[in-house]
Parts: sequence; structure tokens; C-alpha cells
Amino acid sequence: MKAFPEMVTAVRDCDLLSFLAECRELVDAELDRRIPAETIEPTRVHSAIRWSMFAGGKGLRPALLLATGQTFEAPVSLLLSSACALEMIHTYSLIHDDLPSMDDDDLRRGRSTCHVRFGEATAILAGDALQSLAFQTIAEDGQISNETRVHLITELARASGTPLGMVAGQARDLEAESREISGDDLEKIHRMKTGALIVAAARCGAIVAGVSRQELEVVSDYAGHLGLLFQITDDLLDVTASAEDLGKTPGKDAQSKKATYPALYGIDAARQRAAQVHQEACAMLEEIDRPTTLLRAMSDFIFQRSA
Repeated sequence: MKAFPEMVTAVRDCDLLSFLAECRELVDAELDRRIPAETIEPTRVHSAIRWSMFAGGKGLRPALLLATGQTFEAPVSLLLSSACALEMIHTYSLIHDDLPSMDDDDLRRGRSTCHVRFGEATAILAGDALQSLAFQTIAEDGQISNETRVHLITELARASGTPLGMVAGQARDLEAESREISGDDLEKIHRMKTGALIVAAARCGAIVAGVSRQELEVVSDYAGHLGLLFQITDDLLDVTASAEDLGKTPGKDAQSKKATYPALYGIDAARQRAAQVHQEACAMLEEIDRPTTLLRAMSDFIFQRSA
């Protein structure tokens, strides 16, 4: 069995950028081991999976899982399979979101989207395969108890599906195009489409660490604010950033007449709301009797991000 470090080194120094880079390296290495090679049949599907999975990105979701788990002293060896599964689910969602029938994007992380390079049918199959592999990855993790595995699978399934998960959020997002919605409805969409998987990341890390019910509730509240903050800043970047900065096509939200914070409230008010949510996320951490500097830094990073 491969040996993993008990702790991501940068945790000790609370150096977030180093932590993100180290997490990305650990997760990518394990994903490379778990995902079939391009030479294995069906080769086109496996090539499409690898094209999308290893396209870059900061890996915030698996990093949040690792950061939360390590905050509660769980070793990397027990966290890594869940981090990989989470990134598989996230990547599957990006592949499907980019399809012409969904958000119809041609650029993702600075290069062609999966369906542009491999065709729509292969992109759909690649996403389907990643979703299945994510649950298989957790189910086959013999390092954690059966009870924990079931708990993790349930968390991931709820966060990625319906009625309050990612699929439900995407459905509501599509339904909201070209029509007026309330601020409450917009927040619900964001909390489901983007926030649910971010909440699952933090919860899964905490679950592996064996936290108390009260600690899990606090972690959930913190991550819920983090997920909303991520989507508000994403809405703002679509208006203010360039394609080079974003790695994807800017202005798509306005072009598709999507419901966003800048569209509903204006840029200044959206920035004020982001600042408020950021402060609320950090305030949640006061209730955790552990060193939370790294989790605070993650909220700072999302609030201040430029891409």
C-alpha cells in the first residue's frame, strides 16, 4: 500500500498557497493512479476524462476537505480517497455544465471544453463514468469503517443530486434564465448549484475525522457561507475579469441572461454582499475549539480571488 504523509506540510505554517499546491499534487497523483490510462478501452472516453480531470485549477474542494479533516487531526491517508471522489464529482459536473444543452461553453481552464475536443456523446459518457468512479472510490476504501463509508457516500450523493443538491441547483439555474427572480431564490440556486458540493467537502473531511454532531453543524454553516461566497465572487468575475484571467469565456452570464448577483443588485451591492458573507463565514469559526487559521485563509482567498 502506498504511504502518504500524515499531514499536509503547509498546514503547520498556515501558508494557504503552498497548502493548495501541495494538496493539488497529492490529489492529482492519486487520481492519476485511480483513473484508467488513455490506452485502456474505451480509449476515447478515458482520454476525455483525463483531458478534463488534469486541466489545471486550484482544487479548492479537495483542499477544503483536507483542510477541514486536518483541522480535526485526521491523517491524509484517511482523507485522500474522499478528496479524489469529490474532485471526480466536481469535474463530471463541469463537463456536463459546459454542454450545448446546458451552459454551452467552449473554454474551460484555458483550453477547449471536453465536448469541443471529443464530441458531445463522449463528453456525456466521460461525466457519467467519473460520477460512478467517485462512489466506487469511497466504497472501496478499506482504510475507513463501513459506517464512515456509507456516511460519506450519502453526503456526496445528497450534495450532487436532488432535491437540494447540485443537480437541483443547475435545474433551477436554467429555469431562471431570462426571467426575474427574487434575491432569496437566487441565493437558493447558488447554495445548491455551487454551495452543496463545497459543504460536502468540509463535511466529509470532518466526518472522516470523527467530529461531534455540534462540530459538524458548525463546519456545515461555515462551508455553506463559503459556497455562497464562492458563487458571488464567480458572478462578479464573469463581469469584471478577462478570458485570460478566468480561463473561460467572460460575459457568458449576461449573454445567457442568467440570474446573478451583479445582474440582480449591481456590482457594488454584490461586492458588499460578498464582504458580508465572508465575515459571517469567519465568524462561524469562532465556535470551533481548534486552530482554524487555515480555514479562515480559505475564506479570505475566495473573497479576494481574481480568477
